[in-house]
Amino acid sequence: MYCRRFRLERQLATSEVPREQQINLIKDLERKETEYMRLKRHKICVDDFELLTIIGRGAFGEVRLCREKTSGNIYAMKKLKKSDMVIRGQVEHVRAERNLLAEVASHCIVKLYYSFQDTEYLYLIMEYLPGGDIMTLLMREDTLTEHVARFYIAETILAIESIHRHNYIHRDIKPDNLLLDKNGHMKLSDFGLCKPIDCSKLSTLSEDEPMGDDNVKESMDVDSSLSETTNGRRWRSQHEQLQHWQMNRRKLAFSTVGTPDYIAPEVLLKKGYGMECDWWSLGAIMYEMLVGYPPFYSDDPITTCRKIVHWRNHVKFPEDSRLSLEARDLICRLLCDVDHRIGGAGADQIKAHPWFHGVAWDKLYEMEAAFKPQVNDELDTQNFMKFDEMDNPPARTGSGPSRKAKLNSKDLSFVGYTYKNFDAVKGLKHADMQRSSSLTRPSIGAIFGSNGMDTSREPNGKDTHMHTISSGDAMSP
Repeated sequence: MYCRRFRLERQLATSEVPREQQINLIKDLERKETEYMRLKRHKICVDDFELLTIIGRGAFGEVRLCREKTSGNIYAMKKLKKSDMVIRGQVEHVRAERNLLAEVASHCIVKLYYSFQDTEYLYLIMEYLPGGDIMTLLMREDTLTEHVARFYIAETILAIESIHRHNYIHRDIKPDNLLLDKNGHMKLSDFGLCKPIDCSKLSTLSEDEPMGDDNVKESMDVDSSLSETTNGRRWRSQHEQLQHWQMNRRKLAFSTVGTPDYIAPEVLLKKGYGMECDWWSLGAIMYEMLVGYPPFYSDDPITTCRKIVHWRNHVKFPEDSRLSLEARDLICRLLCDVDHRIGGAGADQIKAHPWFHGVAWDKLYEMEAAFKPQVNDELDTQNFMKFDEMDNPPARTGSGPSRKAKLNSKDLSFVGYTYKNFDAVKGLKHADMQRSSSLTRPSIGAIFGSNGMDTSREPNGKDTHMHTISSGDAMSP
């Protein structure tokens, strides 16, 4: 605390801020420090939240709307079963998501407020984005115009760029993980939690494996040749292909296998991969936005994987598609060999492509979004699927002395999982909104920098942020 106050006083001394406002800023800091200590002492648990509607369910857990009891703030709570994480080898993926969300402060990324655990479950308390996801938007609209697609592909590029700057690779970028806020702006979510496909079944995949008709059962001919494969399905039109994809899309999204349609070939081949794999996913999403279905779709996920591995034979456009030459060129430069893939030298390489001519990259999140979802209030869930409640929800467990007595190997896998974002202190939400509306009084963020972070150093040399609180106490994970 004293370090932060000293730094603030030192910076104020060299500023032109009037004395009265300096005193108010110091009082603000003291108030926030008091709230910081109060929040740090309080052990967050599931009982601090009123559980509302389920808005997502997958192989490893569920996401539901919740209300924090003390502040009334609305959040999305992701709950994951710890035993499943351990058995399925997802421990490192879970920790990676928590770490990324705690480290990356970006308006392109869904914000994490708390993470905690009890005996059975891990919990992530994140901002609720009521606009649904891009998958839902695509299923409603069939295809997007190039104008709308350009807007969301551009915002996705900014999101991917923000995590790449922190040396993270997403690996699972797909329309399901691109969420929309109430104004229609996109944020990236789901960092490393779900394995999109059971890789144990992919050991036979090889670039040298012939891709004959026998390997393409029930596959989708994206080149509009309308030829029948040996055991395949005849697609009479692009519309029929679109209908078939949409009919199966929901099943794949919530299955234990998932959809591999957006995974880069180097990931499937287990050859070792870098950040370029996320740009491949971007190309597959852009194709789906403009054509109506992904470029390697098949009824069978393994066939889809084989088609991705043999991408040279399958990156084709339907004859009745009306894509611009620039759009086709960008897709082909994203869906290609790693060594030639655009973005390998950084996001600026993609931003400079002619398809993005005229895009105001630094103003995207300030302008009106290309699509505005219908959202009636902060509890509105109309843009998400409906899910039934479980018949017998598991009993909750606390986090006090009895919790410590029950620690086992599962818990030791998740030591240090607890996290609190200092922004969560804004249970003083309305007071903060009133303060931020003042045009004459600068904020602490204006003194410290754009995000209000105090980047003082801990003895271990790691940066600590004033707005984040994390705990590595082994006995209270």
